[in-house]
Amino acid sequence: MAVAALGACSRPVESAAESGKLIERAGVAMGSALVVTVVSRDDAPARRSVQLVFDEFAALEDRLSVWKPGSDVERINAAAGKAPVVVSPDTVDVLQLAIEAGDRTGGKFDVTFGVLSGLWKFDHDQDNSFPDPAAIDERLPLIDYRQLAIDRSARTAFLRRAGMRLHLGGIGKGFAIDRAAGILRAHGLRDFMIQAGGDLYVAGRRGDRPWRVAIRDPRGPADRLIAALDLTDGTFSTSGDYERFFMHDGARYHHILDPDNGQPARGLRSVTVVAERAVDADTLSTGIFVMGAEKGMALVERLPGIDAVLVTDRNEVLVSSRLRDRLIWLGEPTDAP
Repeated sequence: MAVAALGACSRPVESAAESGKLIERAGVAMGSALVVTVVSRDDAPARRSVQLVFDEFAALEDRLSVWKPGSDVERINAAAGKAPVVVSPDTVDVLQLAIEAGDRTGGKFDVTFGVLSGLWKFDHDQDNSFPDPAAIDERLPLIDYRQLAIDRSARTAFLRRAGMRLHLGGIGKGFAIDRAAGILRAHGLRDFMIQAGGDLYVAGRRGDRPWRVAIRDPRGPADRLIAALDLTDGTFSTSGDYERFFMHDGARYHHILDPDNGQPARGLRSVTVVAERAVDADTLSTGIFVMGAEKGMALVERLPGIDAVLVTDRNEVLVSSRLRDRLIWLGEPTDAP
């Protein structure tokens, strides 16, 4: 996991809250581990609410995933350059948020990077090979989120150029987490945690204290942490170059690609964003990773309600001004390639 929940380190599960007990369910959704934890006195209603969260993740995956035949995204991709496609209201909402994230990051977050899929192999087909540079150059002109047209009234989406492809891996989980938080609140739950891969949202408290979340050492063992944060009603997302990668001649090649050149982004090892909405943390952690330390931190300082911790490729740790006094330091990051 790119982030870790540390609630259990501060008190036993059995005594988590005088007002209720911890109910937890784990599974897989959107290609990542999904863990939902709630604090409730009423076991059966709470478990039904958690089931609704898993149902919502599954429904959104069916609409937003490139791995689901017939999904809204796959139908948009198939019709690129031909005609607009009628999609679900959820898909319209996600795509609108994706365009806003592209604008916010100067195009460094770009959901049309999907055209590079199959060139770099960082998923189940990873073979540690390099793509043909000519093939990358041929596809780069097809990466431009501004060529994604949305018509809310008609509920359609359209990629204007033939050959373009959407991929919502950098926004889908954040959108789903925000939806899940709304579901749990609508069913009377106020204290809970939702974690999907490197994206995490916590609400309320874990007993008599806030939830505690932590940042992983990007070069150390998976369980080595460098900082922790007490968090209530907020979200926490990390993008790192250590999840899907291979090494060649001492250099690391990873899955977070710069849409301007089709190459793995350089300059950072991990980016953790703290925000109110999971979709903001999800998109910004990716966008800032590609932007680099200087431009990325400058963006964070300009955005209200957004904070970040960056670990650079020189092993420096940069913390946004509003977050410095809140972090609990656990150790220096490991210095390694």
